[in-house]
Amino acid sequence: MDDGNTAVPAHEDTAATHRAWRDVTELAVGYTLILAVIWSPRPLQRALYCATAAVLAAILCGSFPGWKTMGLRSANLASSAWVAGVALLLSAIAILLAARMHTLLLPGGVLPFVRRYLGYAIWTFLQQILLQDFFLLRLLRLIRRPGSAALAAATLFSLAHLPNPILVVVTFVWGIAACLLFLHYRNLYPLAAAHAILGITLAMTVPGPVTHNMRVGLGYLTYSSHPLHHRNH
Repeated sequence: MDDGNTAVPAHEDTAATHRAWRDVTELAVGYTLILAVIWSPRPLQRALYCATAAVLAAILCGSFPGWKTMGLRSANLASSAWVAGVALLLSAIAILLAARMHTLLLPGGVLPFVRRYLGYAIWTFLQQILLQDFFLLRLLRLIRRPGSAALAAATLFSLAHLPNPILVVVTFVWGIAACLLFLHYRNLYPLAAAHAILGITLAMTVPGPVTHNMRVGLGYLTYSSHPLHHRNH
């Protein structure tokens, strides 16, 4: 008869402990490397960026949980598409307000728009992979409570945007929302699309001197609105 106190097999307990230590180590290594890139000067930053990208890719490949778990799938795409729709609505409102306040900065045509923001759109997709598939999935195993794991992931995400006060607040709010939506729908694509829409909108509607051209870390501190500085950097 089962008395409700069935002991966990020793090998399972050992495996769980090993998995937990591995998660902690990967989180610490990954986050430290990301901060090192953010706070390093050029040209050291470029070398660290390449090294960090290689390490994070190796960790993700080495612990590949499956496309479904990572949210890289077509399931729930239609039911979660409203997330990108809401982002478009907020974008339209922000653009209208910026136009009335004469702070709207639009590229001159479709091609200049694509040239300016295509790279950023790709980067937002990679950021969502890092937030959900690297940080959140590991924090879920360590913390167990989905809400607490989402809060922890959002906190790490926002702190990586220091000392930019606007991006710290925006990324914290978005980080929590994105993590909770990911846990509900398990689809990364609408989140990446919404992230790109909101980020591009922020860049177009808020003057560069206010956001320091969306820079973080050392780049935020060394930002200058002088045209010569932009040509040199």
